[in-house]
Amino acid sequence: MLDQAESLRRLARGEVQENFKRDARIITITSGKGGVGKSNFVVNLAITLVKKGKKVLIFDADIGMGNDDVLMGIYPRHSVLDLINGKLAIEDIIVDGPEGVKLLPGGSGLNNIEDLQQNQRDIFLKKIEMLEGFDYIFIDTGAGISRSVLAFIACSDELILVTTPEPTSLTDGYSLLKAVNHFKIKNKANIVVNKALDKKEGSQTFVKFKAAVNKFLTLDVDYLGSIYEDRKLVMAVREQVPFVISYPNCDAAKSVIEIADKIMGKKKETIGVGAQGLFRKLFNIFS
Repeated sequence: MLDQAESLRRLARGEVQENFKRDARIITITSGKGGVGKSNFVVNLAITLVKKGKKVLIFDADIGMGNDDVLMGIYPRHSVLDLINGKLAIEDIIVDGPEGVKLLPGGSGLNNIEDLQQNQRDIFLKKIEMLEGFDYIFIDTGAGISRSVLAFIACSDELILVTTPEPTSLTDGYSLLKAVNHFKIKNKANIVVNKALDKKEGSQTFVKFKAAVNKFLTLDVDYLGSIYEDRKLVMAVREQVPFVISYPNCDAAKSVIEIADKIMGKKKETIGVGAQGLFRKLFNIFS
């Protein structure tokens, strides 16, 4: 039985072959530390893409600490755990968010993935098969370096790292990319600088971060853009209404729109694996 690190490397090299329908672009969105506004970014980016005609699913993969539902003002009754236990169908788990965004709550159920028997995995994958038809699936992971975070990065098509200009955020973000680089999980990462005072600070923060990556690591980093510090963003969180809806003309909303346009304009580097492909890969890692 392969250890997890070797499984991650095999996935990255394309040695683990899967027979599944290829579909959505799966993008893992993560951060080196908590408190950088990652989940708020995920929710507002997803809504922005839906407004542009895309079908988006958010998979809240922050084990035990997910709050995408709270940010959208919705309260799911079930999670992936109910799917794993075979109690409910996928349509009973998925929750409708603002503007038609779909949410798949992960929660503590993700702890049980590696303990599933083969027959349970087959049933689970059969249910997940119903999740086709999305343009994007965003995996909102927990912050920091952990087995589950690295696994989701390995299973996704693309990686977005959210950081802020704060030195602690940059250092922790760099440490996460160092782990990704060490295990050869990805050779590229996209960077979003949140809580920037202005465009200049956002770009300067990226330049400083990129210099460190280029000096010590072998992966490439691309700049997706920055999101400006905005009082209306704070107000939106308190109101539990995403700021691209409650304050569509605020600076933060305009920043997210620019990032969404960049994502839509980026050429697909891989063919999306779809939701079922994602979980097949996870099962390979946790086997």
